[in-house]
Amino acid sequence: MRSDGAGPSLVLVVAAGVLTGCGVTLLLERSLSRILLGVILLGNGINVLILLGGHPGVAPVVGTAPAGPLSDPLPQAMVLTAIVITFGLTAFLLAVSYRSWYLTGDDEVPDDIEDRQVRQAAERNELAAVDLGGEGPDADPEQADPEPPRRLRRGDGPG
Repeated sequence: MRSDGAGPSLVLVVAAGVLTGCGVTLLLERSLSRILLGVILLGNGINVLILLGGHPGVAPVVGTAPAGPLSDPLPQAMVLTAIVITFGLTAFLLAVSYRSWYLTGDDEVPDDIEDRQVRQAAERNELAAVDLGGEGPDADPEQADPEPPRRLRRGDGPG
């Protein structure tokens, strides 16, 4: 923030934009580790953007300064809350990424069966089939749940 109260500096606006843009780009990747980094960057970019919404001033403590030059405490409180939420989401994604790596040997998000069907229908330029239901849980081919590939351990491979 500028000290003259004219608004945010260009450097902070560009930093918020770069952090948010890089975060969104990483969120669109297939690797869970890149998604995790994208969540962190996006959270930090949005936090900087929220802080830019407040006006500069002295600490908002009653009795320390006149009411005019006090800074707005709401963006600061919102950023503190957002930091806690981002930390919780980061911890959850880190656990999911570790569990995926432990079970499959990599952290890439696999395609669903429905994703493959939609992609194939789009390649053939067809409309997706309508699911009318009523098949029951055992006869519905859309509810297939294939077994995850087993992770090869040392000595389990061929040969």
